[in-house]
Amino acid sequence: MDKLIHDDKGNVTISNDGATIMKLLDIIHPAAKILVDIAKSQDSERKCDFSSKYDTRIYIGMRLLAFSAKGKVGDGTTTVVLLAGEFLKEAKPFVEDGVHPQNLIRSYRTACNLAIEKVKELASSIEGKSLDEKKSLLAKCAATTLSSKLIGGEKEFFASMVVDAVIAIGNDDRLNMIGIKKVPGGTMRDSFLVNGVAFKKTFSYAGFEQQPKKFVNPKILLLNIELELKSEKENAEIRLSDPSQYQSIVDAEWNIIYDKLDKCAQSGAKIVLSRLAIGDLGTQYFADRDIFCAGRVSEEDLQRVAAATGGTVQTTINNVIDEVLGTCEIFEEKQVGNERFNIFNGCPSGTTATIVLRGGADQFIEEAERSLHDAIMIVRRAMKNSTVVAGGGAIDMEISRYLRQHARTIAGKSQLFINSYAKALEVIPRQLCDNAGYDATDVLNKLRQKHALPSGEGAPYGVDINTGGIVDSFSNFVWEPAVVKINAINAATEAACLILSVDETVKNPKSESAQGEATASAMGGRGGGGFRGRGRGMRRR
Repeated sequence: MDKLIHDDKGNVTISNDGATIMKLLDIIHPAAKILVDIAKSQDSERKCDFSSKYDTRIYIGMRLLAFSAKGKVGDGTTTVVLLAGEFLKEAKPFVEDGVHPQNLIRSYRTACNLAIEKVKELASSIEGKSLDEKKSLLAKCAATTLSSKLIGGEKEFFASMVVDAVIAIGNDDRLNMIGIKKVPGGTMRDSFLVNGVAFKKTFSYAGFEQQPKKFVNPKILLLNIELELKSEKENAEIRLSDPSQYQSIVDAEWNIIYDKLDKCAQSGAKIVLSRLAIGDLGTQYFADRDIFCAGRVSEEDLQRVAAATGGTVQTTINNVIDEVLGTCEIFEEKQVGNERFNIFNGCPSGTTATIVLRGGADQFIEEAERSLHDAIMIVRRAMKNSTVVAGGGAIDMEISRYLRQHARTIAGKSQLFINSYAKALEVIPRQLCDNAGYDATDVLNKLRQKHALPSGEGAPYGVDINTGGIVDSFSNFVWEPAVVKINAINAATEAACLILSVDETVKNPKSESAQGEATASAMGGRGGGGFRGRGRGMRRR
């Protein structure tokens, strides 16, 4: 289900992406902050923000947590937070009964290792398949991720688009090589993929409309210099003895700009892109010579054009040789909704792709972008680590069954703790049932019965959110990469163990005394002295 988050500035975000929701919540509690950080570390390729230093152990533990969750898998954020919360919920009765947290932590870590081994054992490889087969299998993984999202109704359409985009960038690890451009208006189905680069028409000067809007196999010159008349930046002072010399200074300035423009035209380039401005003089000059130009192209788009077309960004126009020019099969300027887009198709390097997203409301397009980010990350993971497991809660139920069975072989308290860990894993299929509107108890009983079959044929069975029953997830192509599951279990266990290991919160005495004074003044001095001299704020008897 989606959440609507409204902040103090009036911004509204509708999302069901775990990491996005956690990021937007204003969380103060240090233990809750840990859950936010595991969601971030599961989702993002950035470092976690370790801002809470309430306790040295929490801080060091969070460093360890980031290390354990550094898989940067890009999806499974909700899974991580759900699991960590459930592990803690299961541990709470034991802690209240006086069980030492270290015993719990030891058992949880053992259970975590057993669970990860079981995931690896159950995983199937999609290696060695033909490209068409692989594309179809990857599309299934992407569709599984998208099925819970806002754009789930069109998951097949977007899944194939995501797979094509990821295959287009090949082995390039930079996620920014897949650009996502958002254009309000139209329907989801109007979204399209460009095998190359597309960016919004930049700010343009007079004469722009006279330029050609389509080229076949053009040469592309990429610049990082200004092509316009500029007044002298420094406070230069020129003393003239003869008024006729003034004209020569004015002419020199025009000669410099014309010299630059001539060299651009002589390079043979039909498209000139620059990160800095191309003024009205340059725009008109290029229009007269049937050359297309665009100034103020963003750094990211310029780098993507360079990667796609094989060109190199130049900081001078002297000695421009053919090797530094890029090329593409077709360049055109196209109307998309209310915007015009410059589109470079059929690029030789083929290491970039751009998805142009359409949709009614801005919030909807924002959420579609977040959903596609998860799908892109999943497909990248599946391409690199080509092992997949059954989704829909099937793998969680199977691990739960395996751990319960293993717990019976252990004598001592540890049996109870591993059992509670196994029970916590059932939160995933239970949550799937609740979100789909079905009776979780009924479906979980069916799943337990199926997974308990001695033949092991029930292992791939998970929740069927279409009928409210159970279904063979694997043969119905509800898949997720094994690495995502392993990472989620690992990170959630680490977070739970970390919070369990904290027995006391150490606060800054200054802030505590400031709070105490504020409370005393609010109480008007009544009974204020009764709290002194006893640890933990006990009243003097």
